[in-house]
Amino acid sequence: MTSKYRQTLDYLFTQLPMFQRIGPAAFKKDLTNTLALCAHLGQPQAKFPSIHIAGTNGKGSTAYLLAAIFTAAGYRTGLYTSPHYRDFRERIKIDGQMVPKQAVIDFVKRHRDFADEVKPSFFEWSVALAFDYFAAQRVDIAIIETGLGGRLDSTNVIRPLVSVITNIGFDHQQFLGDTLPLIAGEKAGIIKPGVPVVIGETHPETKAVFLEKAKRESSPIVFADEHFVALPQRQDDTHVVYRVLKDKKTVFENLALNHLADYQQKNLCTVLQTMEVVAPNFVQLRDPERLEEAIRHGLFHLKKLTGFLGRWEFIGQRPRILCDSAHNEDGIRLAMAGLERIPFKKLHFVFGMVSDKSPDKVLSMLPAHARFYFAKANIPRGLDAKTLQETAAKFGLKGKAYTSVRRALAAARRAAGPDDLIFVGGSIFVVAEVV
Repeated sequence: MTSKYRQTLDYLFTQLPMFQRIGPAAFKKDLTNTLALCAHLGQPQAKFPSIHIAGTNGKGSTAYLLAAIFTAAGYRTGLYTSPHYRDFRERIKIDGQMVPKQAVIDFVKRHRDFADEVKPSFFEWSVALAFDYFAAQRVDIAIIETGLGGRLDSTNVIRPLVSVITNIGFDHQQFLGDTLPLIAGEKAGIIKPGVPVVIGETHPETKAVFLEKAKRESSPIVFADEHFVALPQRQDDTHVVYRVLKDKKTVFENLALNHLADYQQKNLCTVLQTMEVVAPNFVQLRDPERLEEAIRHGLFHLKKLTGFLGRWEFIGQRPRILCDSAHNEDGIRLAMAGLERIPFKKLHFVFGMVSDKSPDKVLSMLPAHARFYFAKANIPRGLDAKTLQETAAKFGLKGKAYTSVRRALAAARRAAGPDDLIFVGGSIFVVAEVV
């Protein structure tokens, strides 16, 4: 089994164009391949209800929170996210359990001849596998996260119960445009005729884009942050407890979320707004008491129910080691704000980026008082550590370059005192090597 699975992954990772490894060359600018794969598989994407999620930041967290709630409510819940950290199968889960290795092996074996004709990208192939698996397993609901953008993303062949767009910021400008309205236009491509849409964060530059698209598609639209506010009350080592207001009235007291990141405040509001929109489609969730019970249980047991990892995750104590997958301007800004609320004696940064993004704006946000350990993630897209070190020096960031993320982290561990904090981040692929 293990050798066959490894051979299957070798095919997926090396024979198919993979954005995670090679970047822009793997990006397909239309849905032709995905549509061909879905037709070949008997249109599996039409065989289960779904929620579709796009956005610059927060879409992965939002997907996991929603999945936890539906699993807690007793629904068989599919979850498709990307990229993965340790195992390809993290991308495709049902009730927190990864797709079995044998299912991956069988799918590739059964459809490889057709795929060799179509020549799909790695992402297109992964989406087709997820849809086929969810259909075969008869999930009650599938939470589907877009990979890149929305309009031309391979996942954009579903007709969901609700479309969710978490927020808009600068990322992947070479594909999505170099202004917020242009990026919003690409994300708004997931809005379908007559399908309700939830926007997580209101932004003056993008609000009109969403309103116009929703009007054109006759889609009811709601902006979550215009109704919901989540106020953190207290926290321990595993949970943050919130009071949640809707239209200035308290709707949740003591709502405990099994995640410590500040940015989950915004995602929590998006999730609660989405549940309000989608709940009437599910018998078990039409009863307000049952809905509240599912929300409370799901969010309290988030990591246990879904296997959520890699985002604002502490992986060591004395010194504390914190990993976070923020990798663009808005994400890094939120992460740095979060760091300000953590007590530590000295700060150590294990940091790496990908080579197809300009590092300047991200580097300008990093704390100059930290000691840096620059590293290249073990993928072709990884930015050379020496190059990153030299660029960072222009922003007053000082540190050494290392040949691997693990060596950089080992050096940080040796240098750090028990009351120090080590932050590992800059790229999902840096975090993937240590979680």
